[in-house]
Amino acid sequence: MTHLKRMQKPLLAMTASAALAAIGTAALILHAPLSAQTAVVPVVPPAASVRGLPDFTDLVDLVGPSVVNIRTLERAAVARPGASGAPDEQMLEFFKRFGIPVPPGMTPRTPRQERGPSEEAQPRGVGSGFILSADGLIMTNAHVVEGADELLVTLPDKREFKARVVGADKRTDVAVVKIEATGLSPVKIGDVNRLRVGEWVMAIGSPFGLENTVTAGIVSAKQRDTGDFLPFIQTDVAINPGNSGGPLINMNGEVIG
Repeated sequence: MTHLKRMQKPLLAMTASAALAAIGTAALILHAPLSAQTAVVPVVPPAASVRGLPDFTDLVDLVGPSVVNIRTLERAAVARPGASGAPDEQMLEFFKRFGIPVPPGMTPRTPRQERGPSEEAQPRGVGSGFILSADGLIMTNAHVVEGADELLVTLPDKREFKARVVGADKRTDVAVVKIEATGLSPVKIGDVNRLRVGEWVMAIGSPFGLENTVTAGIVSAKQRDTGDFLPFIQTDVAINPGNSGGPLINMNGEVIG
């Protein structure tokens, strides 16, 4: 036992000396300047961090001035007050009793008031479109203008024009309308054959009749057969009511759908 104890002391001393030597060497390495022979291993971030997410701001500035709002109207027979024989006074009393504002056009019936139906343009729907030429050709969906008696096109600068349908095709769901204007900003048409599944795309439209609204996503599939129409591009871009007829844009700012 005495022999073993005596051997432990030099072993402990050697271990302590080795540890101190290692710490001293590490300290020298940390404080020593890097030499030409020092190897530095670069840290490579993941590919996703290098590429990042797409920025659509330039595309909005480029294509936004070419996207229009389209409102459709239809002429419907509207009965004038008193035409149906109903006592308008009762309705007026109802609004007055409950403090409800009287709707425009509802007035007490008088002998001088005309009786009989009249045609008035009533709002029918709302959609979007994009300018094809500087002289006022605009593309939209055929279902946006179908059955409309009047078309009103509002440009991004708030100017409003009456439009007429030049042509429409139900199978492709495409229509072209014309407004009497000049100096407009047409879009650039891209090659849909070069479009790839998984590619980023952006849509601009006027959902719910609001000003240009931007949504983005990817191409989910191409040549998607729906039966009644020609094969479509499928995308996960958010499309709200009123977006119909607006452009689908690739990352080069070209319209591909």
